[in-house]
Amino acid sequence: MSTDALSALKAAVQAAFTIVPVTADGAPAALRDATDLRLSAALTLPKSTPTRLRKPGAASTATDPTEQSDAFFTLGAVWLAWQLRDAGGADYMKQAREAGLAVGFVSVTERKGIVEWLEGRAPAPASLVPLAESTTPPGTPPPSAYYKTLGGGPTPSRHGASHTGSSAPFSSSSSKRRYVPDSADVDVVKKIRQNEVELRDRNTVLRGVKPNNFTSVRTVFSAKLKSLKEAKKPGAAPAAAATPAPDPVMQARKQKNKYPIIMISSSPTSLITMHNVRKFLQDATFEPSADARARAAAEGNTRPEDMIPIYRNRTTIDSSGREVSLSQRYYVVDSVEALNKFGADAWDRVVCVLTTGQAWQFRPYKWTEPRSLFHHVKGIYVSWTNDPPNGKIKDWNVTELKIDPHRRHVDKSTVAHFWKMLDTWTVHNKPSLMKT
Repeated sequence: MSTDALSALKAAVQAAFTIVPVTADGAPAALRDATDLRLSAALTLPKSTPTRLRKPGAASTATDPTEQSDAFFTLGAVWLAWQLRDAGGADYMKQAREAGLAVGFVSVTERKGIVEWLEGRAPAPASLVPLAESTTPPGTPPPSAYYKTLGGGPTPSRHGASHTGSSAPFSSSSSKRRYVPDSADVDVVKKIRQNEVELRDRNTVLRGVKPNNFTSVRTVFSAKLKSLKEAKKPGAAPAAAATPAPDPVMQARKQKNKYPIIMISSSPTSLITMHNVRKFLQDATFEPSADARARAAAEGNTRPEDMIPIYRNRTTIDSSGREVSLSQRYYVVDSVEALNKFGADAWDRVVCVLTTGQAWQFRPYKWTEPRSLFHHVKGIYVSWTNDPPNGKIKDWNVTELKIDPHRRHVDKSTVAHFWKMLDTWTVHNKPSLMKT
């Protein structure tokens, strides 16, 4: 008769035997590298041996570890739970993964009950499948030790014979009698189980209580995906338009009016001016405004443009999971006069205002109060990294953008942070201005 791995492990634990993971040649090793577990001086079992402990979420009809091994914990997993019985939850799961048990280890919620059962301090857990026949673990004392009477009296044997305390051990029977539970005990156990509350972990709670069939959803989307694939094939007939084709002139005019606008301060002391804004936002390099003005004058450009287009490449993920690179255009202005050239809805397209912290900048704006202005647009306060905090802007609902006065290699991260903030605000407040 084969040895029950779980009973052998329990006997070794209660006998305080030092259980050691070993390799195929018997050398001690870590659990990841070991192939077997030495449970006694005469017994070594493979660590992958399935035990009678059923995994959470496994069907209650799974009762044979040999035939349904995936539904039961392995001997190595149960031993590791006992070995790390005093470890914290996070440390236990970390060591379980390092031991090669990324899946299939005993959960933290079940570990305590299993450890107490192995040590004989608690009844068997509900997930334990009972033995069809009782199995004597290795190292168990002979039956005579259990029937030894006081004073060396006679000891009854299984075959009806009597032996004294010094008599030879009983001969093992070729077949063992099946355990028949008492009917009163069965009724008590049924009442206890009716009041039990089953603990659930993050794995079992996602399984649900009934199977879900998503065939109808798959059928609907399969037809849509098929039509999309056929439409992309070369030579495929274009799909019939559900609505009349829009006027190309009106469509181009509408698209032209969708470019977002960034307003900056016209103050000559501002860090970002019309002289250096393109190089900063488009090329991610900060150039002092005086240097940019002198360079433009040397090239014959004495006055900057009143509307500067900024082209920015933005990477997005489409519905099919592919990366798509889009070119987004912005316009930068520093005055209301230049803004009015975009039409009556120009203020609806303003997504950001760069401020120096001076309230006079907002006097000609649609919203002259800073708190009201930065409720409708994204506010950015631009300053040097070594500037002290500006107490005037603490109630303005603006975000500070710090520019390093010397380290130009950090300009790219500064500009990337600016675009990330602006994209997040635009998607939530004016999504129609984002190109998709």
